Amino acid sequence: MLIIPAIDLKDGACVRLRQGLMDDATVFSDDPVAMAAKWVEAGCRRLHLVDLNGAFEGQPVNGEVVTAIARRYPDLPIQIGGGIRSLETIEHYVRAGVSYVIIGTKAVKQPEFVAEACKAFPGKVIVGLDAKDGFVATDGWAEVSSVQATDLARRFEADGVSAIVYTDIAKDGMMQGCNVEATVALANASRIPVIASGGIHNLGDIQKLLDTRTPGIVGAITGRAIYEGTLDVAEAQAFCDNFKG
Repeated sequence: MLIIPAIDLKDGACVRLRQGLMDDATVFSDDPVAMAAKWVEAGCRRLHLVDLNGAFEGQPVNGEVVTAIARRYPDLPIQIGGGIRSLETIEHYVRAGVSYVIIGTKAVKQPEFVAEACKAFPGKVIVGLDAKDGFVATDGWAEVSSVQATDLARRFEADGVSAIVYTDIAKDGMMQGCNVEATVALANASRIPVIASGGIHNLGDIQKLLDTRTPGIVGAITGRAIYEGTLDVAEAQAFCDNFKG
C-alpha cells in the first residue's frame, strides 16, 4: 500500500481544511513546490494534489503550481483533483506531466464523461468519490447527492478507471481515523483499486487499513497528520512495505 502525501492548494498556498470547509483552513506553507520536495525526500512514491479553489469554481485555479511541481519531479507519479470538468483541462494537465487526473463532481453529475475521458486518456483517469453517510457529495462538498458511492463505483468498472479515491467527509481533516468499514465496502463493491482518504492520524490508522487484508485498497492519502507530525511519511511507507498481510 502506498502512503500518498496530500498537498491542498488554496490561493497558491499549501493548506488543510477541516471537513472541506474553505473558511476553516490552516496554512502550512506558502511554497507548495518546497513542500513537495519535503515529501519526495521522505521517500513518497506518489503525490496527491488538490486545487481547492478549482473544486469550488469548477475550473483550474492553481494550475501553475501543479505544473511547477510536475516539472520539478518528472518521474514521480502525481495525481491532481479539483475543478477538472473538461477534456481540455485533462489534456492541459497531462501535457504538464501529471500522471493522473481525478474527476469528482462531473463523475457524479455526468458519469458518461468518465468513459469519454478514459477513452481519450487511457490509464490517466481516477474517480474521486467523496461521501457523507455513504452518499456522494459534489461541488467542493457543498452538495450531497442521492447516489450511493458503491453503486457509482460499479458503474465505472467498464470504463477503464485507474483507481477511486474515496473520502469520508465527516472524517476529513479531523485526524480521528479514516472510515475503514466504508472503504473496505467500496473496495469489495467493484474491481477498481481504491485509495483511502480522510482522517488518517497515525500509524495505528494505517495498520487498521492493512489489517483488513483487502487487496483492493492500494493506497492511503494523508494530509494534516504529516503536517502536524503525528505520522511520518518514511516510517509509514516502510511499515506498509514490511507488513505481512
